Amino acid sequence: MTRTYLVTGAASGIGRATARLLAAQGHHVITSDVRDADVIADLGTAEGRDSAISGVRDASRGSLDAVIAAAGTAEMTEMTVRVNYFGTIALLNGLRPVLADGTLPRAVVISSLATVHPVIPAAVEACLAGDEEAAAAACSISPISAYASSKRALARWVRRTAPTPAWAGAGIALNAIGPGVIVTPMTQSLLDDPVGVEMLRTGAPMPFGGHAQPEQVAPILAFLTSPENTLITGQMLFTDGGAEAVLRGDDIW
Repeated sequence: MTRTYLVTGAASGIGRATARLLAAQGHHVITSDVRDADVIADLGTAEGRDSAISGVRDASRGSLDAVIAAAGTAEMTEMTVRVNYFGTIALLNGLRPVLADGTLPRAVVISSLATVHPVIPAAVEACLAGDEEAAAAACSISPISAYASSKRALARWVRRTAPTPAWAGAGIALNAIGPGVIVTPMTQSLLDDPVGVEMLRTGAPMPFGGHAQPEQVAPILAFLTSPENTLITGQMLFTDGGAEAVLRGDDIW
C-alpha cells in the first residue's frame, strides 16, 4: 500500500534517513525543513508554522496518511522550546483534520532520552498550558535544561492527547520515540569534544550497540506510522540502546 507521509526535519539526521527509507519503500514523501525540503518553513515562529501547515496541505492535496515530526533543535536558547514543543504541536494540530481523512492515519514525534534528565518544571507546565511566552521565559533562565524540558513536555502531550476522541477516536495513532545518542549534526559537536563524550557517557549510557546512526531509528518510525501498527498509541518508546533502563532501573512508572 502506497501512503503519503510528511517528514519534518528532513534535511538531516533522523528525518532525512526516515524520508529516504519511506521513499525507497515506494511511498509518497513530503519533506519539510528550514532548507532543502519540499516545504520550507521555520517551526520556531507562528508565521513559519502557518506556512508549514498550508504548504503541506497544498503538497498533499488533502490526502495525508502519516506525519513523522522529526524537526528539532538543541540550542541553549528559548528557540528550543519554541521549535521542539510549540512548533511540533501546532503542526500536528493544524494537520489533524487532514490526517483524519487519511487511510489508517498515524503520527509520531521525536522526544528524547533527555526526558529522564532534570527539567524546568515551570517550563514544562507552561508548555502543557499552551503559554509559549512563559515557557520561553522559563527556559531563558535555565537554558541548559531547555532541551530536556521541551522533550518532556512533548512526551506528556502525546500521553494526554493520544487517547482523546480527536485522535484515537478518529482512528489516528499518536506516539513518541525517545532516542539516545544518535550521530547527527546536532550531536556532532559533543562527540568531537572529550568533555562532551564523557557527558554523553554518563548521561546516556547505551549498553546495547552504543551510539546509533539515524538509519537505525528510521525503521522504528516507519513501523509506528504503518498500517501494521494497530494497537500502539499514547506511548513513549525509548530507542536508546538500553540507556533509560540503566538510568531509571526497574521502576517502570
